[in-house]
Amino acid sequence: MSLFWVVLIGALTLIFLVIPGALIWRRWMRIPVDEGRRRFLKRAAAYPAALAAAGSYGGLYERVHTVDRRYTIPVPAASGLNGYRIAQISDVHLGPFFSPEDLRRLLERIAADGPDLLAVTGDLFDDVGMNPDAARILDHFTEAFPDGIWFCLGNHEHHRGVAAIKGLLASTRVHALYNDAEQVPGRVLWIAGVDFPMIRDEAKFQQFKADFFRQAVEKIPGKDYGRTILLAHHPEFFDNAAEKGIPLTLAGHTHGSQFGVLGMPLFPIFKYTRGMIRRDGCYGYVHCGNGSWFPFRIGCPPEIAYMTLSEG
Repeated sequence: MSLFWVVLIGALTLIFLVIPGALIWRRWMRIPVDEGRRRFLKRAAAYPAALAAAGSYGGLYERVHTVDRRYTIPVPAASGLNGYRIAQISDVHLGPFFSPEDLRRLLERIAADGPDLLAVTGDLFDDVGMNPDAARILDHFTEAFPDGIWFCLGNHEHHRGVAAIKGLLASTRVHALYNDAEQVPGRVLWIAGVDFPMIRDEAKFQQFKADFFRQAVEKIPGKDYGRTILLAHHPEFFDNAAEKGIPLTLAGHTHGSQFGVLGMPLFPIFKYTRGMIRRDGCYGYVHCGNGSWFPFRIGCPPEIAYMTLSEG
């Protein structure tokens, strides 16, 4: 994508999202308008300059500068998992803003850090033409992680033909979990993965969510959820997991809102929008995403999340 289009989209985003929000805030707080200052700003064309600068920063720098975030997660004592490391990516959104070659470079960077396992929490396969290449790249990198790559579906996999995507994954060594769980070979660790409930009605969504979760964990022997990690594209699965005592849920979907201030989402429209959640000794992480809805981020860079398990 050319510089012109990246800056233009960034500027339009500020025009239609950020500036209206600021105006609403001003009206709500009844802040008086300084007409002299307003006339000066109009004459000086300060707004277009600021928009261009913000568009350039958000589209050309922050969107493509991935950060590493590292956390320590307590797990039951004597689990044999002390020091075990998991990397998470999410919401890659293959397409005009994220190519298969970008995916390759991202996986090379993660592999160089040496985690035991890579979790991919949905919305990777988002371009019918690029999806086959992405599946081959994932398969190639399974050898780079001692315990492989594990995947759950997001809503965009459904939008792009979920049956075809499942077929692509079936030809790889990726552990794709569709309301299912598998034990990590040689470990006392289970990874469960849930599908995305593709329904808008709230009551039916909650029912689908409960059914998907129940199916995903029913294989786990002895209901030993303390040595289980849940992969879920939708972050509200954290509630189901915490009720069962699953120590860690990894989710995505929200992109962290793509706008943030001081580490907090600017538009927290989801129940859980960004970062670490805690409840009854259980943890959930809502990933900010690696791709974008549009090529522009401010205060919410793409990230790689690293979780180190620590026996309590």
